[in-house]
Amino acid sequence: MAKTGGYSRAATTPTLSSLDFALDRGSPVPLYYQLAQQLEAAIEHGQLAPGNLLGNEIDLSVRLGLSRPTVRQAIQSLVDKGLLVRRRGVGTQVVHSQVKRPLELSSLYDDLEAAGQAPATQVVRNETVPASADVAAALGLAEGGQVTVLERLRSTYGQPVAFLCNYLPAGLLDLDTARLESTGLYRLMRSAGITLHSARQTIGARSATTEEAALLDEQEGTALLTMQRTAYDDTGRPVEYGTHIYRASRYAFDFQLLVRP
Repeated sequence: MAKTGGYSRAATTPTLSSLDFALDRGSPVPLYYQLAQQLEAAIEHGQLAPGNLLGNEIDLSVRLGLSRPTVRQAIQSLVDKGLLVRRRGVGTQVVHSQVKRPLELSSLYDDLEAAGQAPATQVVRNETVPASADVAAALGLAEGGQVTVLERLRSTYGQPVAFLCNYLPAGLLDLDTARLESTGLYRLMRSAGITLHSARQTIGARSATTEEAALLDEQEGTALLTMQRTAYDDTGRPVEYGTHIYRASRYAFDFQLLVRP
């Protein structure tokens, strides 16, 4: 099948005409922002899929009764978020939706699959090594004790999302590379009878190194989200320690904050 801009032609059939936009011209919210929010929602909910074309600004402005600068500003805001891309000779095209991950004890694979993001995994490293001081402390092992280290590149729609580095006590479960590339680590742990109960997690941000930028298809110095997590089973035993980096343009953590009574 012929390809255009990295997507098959079948995927680039315009579907914007099937969407209904509700724009409130009496609202204090700018019209460009209303349009951008509704386009973003359509991308996140799969109504506009990666590869779909938006058509040109003139057609969209005529259809919605908006000025071209208003439509252009709405589209540009989504280009800036990494949800749309302008391709010469093709037009404005949907790239992907940003994954918003709730702060709960779940795996990235499960979260991506639940969001309809078609996760894919490349195992870069799977071997047994002596535990460094920080890994040993996290897993409650003696320094130099044997641990399995996994390094995996997680992608959706052919685009990298995260680079995952996990450490587990050696012999905890069978970590076959082929199985790791077809499913998530936590699923394998559950199927091995390990009941995950709780975790301690730290979220941060920093700039991408040269090596990280190459792995994640970003520019050196681009902002990355970071996460460190130690997961415990239902006996309180540490069973996994992870240090992960995520593309901030494609990934976000979603918080729900409550007022303490």
